[in-house]
Parts: sequence; C-alpha cells; structure tokens
Amino acid sequence: MTPPRISGGDALVRALVAHGTELVFGIPGTHNLGIYRYLAEHDVKHVTPRHEQGAGFAADGYARVTGKPGVCLTTSGPAVLNAMTAVTQSYSDSVPVLLISPGMPLRHPGRGNGTLHEVRHQSVALEAVIGYSNRVQSVAEIPLAVAQAFAHMTSGRPRPAHLEIPLDLIDTVEKASEVPPVLVAHPPADAVTIAAAVGRLNAAVRPGLIIGGGAKGAAEEITALAERLGAPVVATANGKGTFSERHQLSIGAGLHHKAVAEFVAECDVVIAIGTELASTDLWNGPLKFPGDLIRIDVDPAQMITNALPDYRLVGDAQATVTALNQRLGNAKTSEDATKRAERWQKLFRKHARAQGAPWLPLVEAMQEVLAPGAIIAGDSAMACYYGTLSNLPLEGPASFLYPTGFGTLGYGLPAAIGAKMGAPDRQVVALHGDGGVMFTLPELATAAQERLALPVIICDNGGYGEIRREMVDRSEPVHGVNLPGVDFVKVAKGLNCHGLTVDDEDKFAIALRKAFTADRPTVIHVMGDLAGA
Repeated sequence: MTPPRISGGDALVRALVAHGTELVFGIPGTHNLGIYRYLAEHDVKHVTPRHEQGAGFAADGYARVTGKPGVCLTTSGPAVLNAMTAVTQSYSDSVPVLLISPGMPLRHPGRGNGTLHEVRHQSVALEAVIGYSNRVQSVAEIPLAVAQAFAHMTSGRPRPAHLEIPLDLIDTVEKASEVPPVLVAHPPADAVTIAAAVGRLNAAVRPGLIIGGGAKGAAEEITALAERLGAPVVATANGKGTFSERHQLSIGAGLHHKAVAEFVAECDVVIAIGTELASTDLWNGPLKFPGDLIRIDVDPAQMITNALPDYRLVGDAQATVTALNQRLGNAKTSEDATKRAERWQKLFRKHARAQGAPWLPLVEAMQEVLAPGAIIAGDSAMACYYGTLSNLPLEGPASFLYPTGFGTLGYGLPAAIGAKMGAPDRQVVALHGDGGVMFTLPELATAAQERLALPVIICDNGGYGEIRREMVDRSEPVHGVNLPGVDFVKVAKGLNCHGLTVDDEDKFAIALRKAFTADRPTVIHVMGDLAGA
C-alpha cells in the first residue's frame, strides 16, 4: 500500500494514537499549532496547564498511576526549557514521560538569526539532562521516531524521552508510513542466578525485603514472596503502598529511620527489589548488610551501584519474583515471622512518630477519611517526608507520588491533576507546604477547568521550614526563608476553586471528606499547630 501524504503534525498525532496515547498535557504556541489541529481530529484529549513545568509534572503523575507513558507537548525555546525540570524529575525517579517540542527549522543557521524562541542546541540540552533526545529530519521519520521513543521508555529502566520536530516539518506534507509499536519483552533474571538465590532463600532464617519504585508492577508477586518467606517488608518513598502497609508483614515506608538500619543488620538475607538504595532515600548514610544481599533490578548498572549484592538478578521485577515464587514452593509465614514483624513495626513506628510528631494530628485525620487505594501526590515538604511518608499507611502501587531523587518543589498539585486524570475513580490528594506550592499554584486553574474533585492541602508554616531548621542547626543567621502570609482561600476562589482555612483536626477531616464530593478543587489552608508550624 502506498503511504499517505500527510503533514508532520498529522504523522505525529497518528503515531501517538497508534501507541495508545489518549491524553496530552501541553500549551499551544506559535510553532506547534500544526500539531494541535490534529489532536481533536484523532480524539486525543488535551489538558492545558498554566505553565510547561506543570504540564511535565502532570504527565509524570499520569504515568506513575497508569503505568503508561505520559505525554507533554510544548512549543519551542522557553517552553521546552520550562518543562526540563519536570522531565529531569521523571528521569531521577524512573518515570516514562515523552516530551515533544518543535525545534528550529532544518536549515536554520548554525549561529542563529534571531528566530522566535531560538535556542542553540535545544535537543543537545535535553539529551545532556535526560539522556534521550531525537531531532527528526523528515516527515517520514516521525512515526519511526515515536516508535523508538516508546520502545526506549517501556524497555529496561523506564526513563523519559524528548522528541524534537523542526518547525518547518510540522506543516510539510510528505509520504509517511505507519510504524507499529514494538512489542517489548520483560524477561526474568537468568535461571542459574535465580536457582542460586532460591537455594540461599530456602536456608534463610531471618529474611527481609526492601522494595522501591521499580517494584510497583509486581505487587501481587511480592506479597506472595513475603508470605512464602515470612519476611518483613520495608519500602522506599516510591515503593510505598506496593506492599500494603496494612499487611501484617509490613514494617513501613522510609529507609532513613534507625529502625530500618537495625532491621537490615539483623537479617541474614535481604532482597532489595527495584531500589537504588540511594542517599535520597537513606538520608543517614548507606545501609550495611552483614548478611547476604539479593538485588533484583532491570538496570544492570544500578545492580552494582550503592551496594554490591551477593546475588545479582538482572531482570524485570514481576517476572523475576514470579520465577522465585515458582521455585520456592508453598508459603511458610509462621507465628514467629509475624511476631518478628510486629517487633520491627513497633520500633519503626516509634521512630516515625517521633520524627513526624508535629504532623500526626493531620495525618491521623487524613487516615480517618481516605479510602483504600487513595493517592497522595506530595511535594518536597515537611508534612510529606516527615509526616505522611512513614506515618500514613497506604495500599496499592503508585499511591504515594513524591519527587524523591531530584527533589523539585511544586510537584504535588500538577502531579495530582495528572493522577486524577489517569485514575478518575481513585481518591487523589495534593499535599504541599506554603513555600513549595507557590511554584505551581496557578495549576489550581487547570484543576478547576477540568472540574476535578481534588483536595489541595497547604500546610502553612510561614515559609521554607526545612531550610529554616537547617539554618538554626548550623547556628547561622535565619534569613530568606520566612515568607509573608498568603491568603490561599482568596487565591483559590479567584481561580474558581473552593477554599477554606482550618486549624484543628476535626474541621480538617470534615473539609477533606467534603472535598472528595465537590464540583471542583478545594484548597484546604492548614494553619497553626495542625500545619506543624
């Protein structure tokens, strides 16, 4: 069959649809209008955030919750650079997001000529930061480039990708053949290494599991593995909820607590699944493994980074854990294993509650209202990493969306929008501090436009509380961190949202419950002791 003659914009949207894209987050601009004209024609839903960084964070939240690549569409120059922070966060946390932007024309002068949105080496800049950028050279190449980008994002360790289309190609009409999606295999680790690991696990007396973000596709299999081994489980921030925190073998989420280091030291075998074991999770230095360490990771390089394992199972988490379960046989969770888990739970909770004490009334009120499967989209805020991470039990993969590795501010609200668009039947909450929320506060207008029943909790401690604390700890002058108060309720109403201020847990619980059934987003401005101030 003769390939049809279509424009570059049409070829792009057709290729996205062929790869299952149903939703795009982006902002129209002069250079990408030839793409936008085809979104509606091909029934692709579009959401317009108020800033390109918000578009990238929304695509990230969507990808984490659905397991499918999120798509962010910007125009060239400042727009794609605005989105760079978001896709760098996606890179850091291994999230598949496709960032699409126009670029300068094919024959644009090497030193530039002052064209609108001109950036020298835009694609090179993205390549340097996220490791993958492809600038196409013809309309015919666009379907291939989309297929290559999706293959990159869905094979091995998930990572974002950037696709640049020279602006003169977007309206150029040429022949373009469809390129079907690549069927990506997700194999287990090699059989010899699995057999060796099974032999060691069969001899284990005090096994334990550490699960990270790379484990979220293997929730059922990991639950079966923990029960077969009678192994208590701890999770990283990105692994939180993959193993239900209401399970009798769950110790909790957050590797930085003293109890986790002590638990790991007590284990004769630890299985670490889909985790970097990085300082952004550990905070207090690397874990020591006096017993044997079994690592399961799809990334061979990560397998030997931060901790050298005794058994290296390079493969897909779900497939590899399935293979382990098949060889290990029947479950052997015993009363002794349950008592061992309870002992570590108590110690973990003691440490977590001590660290999160200022936010416990808030967390307990949230726990009262949230349904099973609820999603918390948190910012890099004290209420998140001291409060909810280790003190709010969640269940279900991708139930805690948090900017762990890169540590951006402003992530929670736009990520919550993306999560709610991807999982409309699940409760979704955005949780921020009063400093970080200002980075993406205009995205309230986006959530209102989409009529999302989204609670947006803003814990107000008068500025950048964590940095203020660090200044005090260093016995240095406190400056630049105390911010004038913002009337978030007035801002919310001005952006067509509901809004109210609360200062005790009973009023907060009532407000949160009501927000889940509202006709639009609700900003809950938390003040006083309830905010950890």
